[in-house]
Amino acid sequence: MFKKKLTQGDIFLIVANLVPVYGVWFEGWSAVEAFIVYALETMIIGIITIMKILAVTLFRGKDDWYNEGRSQQVSGLFFIAFFILHFGLFALVQTTIFSQAAGITPRGSGMTHFFFHWYEYINRDIGIMLIAFGIGHLAKNFIPFIISGQYKTASMMLIMFQPYGRIFIQQFTVILGSMFLSLGFGKGFILVFALAKTFFEVAVDFDRIIEQSVTKMKKDSGKQ
Repeated sequence: MFKKKLTQGDIFLIVANLVPVYGVWFEGWSAVEAFIVYALETMIIGIITIMKILAVTLFRGKDDWYNEGRSQQVSGLFFIAFFILHFGLFALVQTTIFSQAAGITPRGSGMTHFFFHWYEYINRDIGIMLIAFGIGHLAKNFIPFIISGQYKTASMMLIMFQPYGRIFIQQFTVILGSMFLSLGFGKGFILVFALAKTFFEVAVDFDRIIEQSVTKMKKDSGKQ
């Protein structure tokens, strides 16, 4: 399912995705550092999602949780805790494979070193790229959510699952990119990577796909 037109938020995200490409090609930034930022983008998406669920929780408190054809009202804090554990596992797997394939972890450190010590990798260039992605995701996914009043009626379960479509694409491309980094093809591959990633993020209507899945769960639980 493809979007018919780009939103203002999509444009912000396109610019954010191109900042690392510009930096690597024209400012001498490290391709390895650019891919570190793409890996850390997973955490930015997770934080934005938690912020959205928290906004709904502050307004409504509870929402329907669907499981095995049944539904029950649970606190928004439960949604947040479940998301942190479940999404965190995805981020752990992604960053571990990325850091090991790219060979960026210090010798003798554990496989999960990057995930638990990501802040040690932050420098000026990485900071600039992370700020660009933070602004991009806020403009696309959080600010419109608040301004439009979606937080008043949005399903917490839908919000919780929304990032997963993008994350599957991101995990595949970041892990593939780390393999190219190990072969010394980082600068050339980052352009292809960024264009492909941007296309999937702004052209494919992941939200609608996830919404259909959650709607099916709702129908299976007997709630109309």
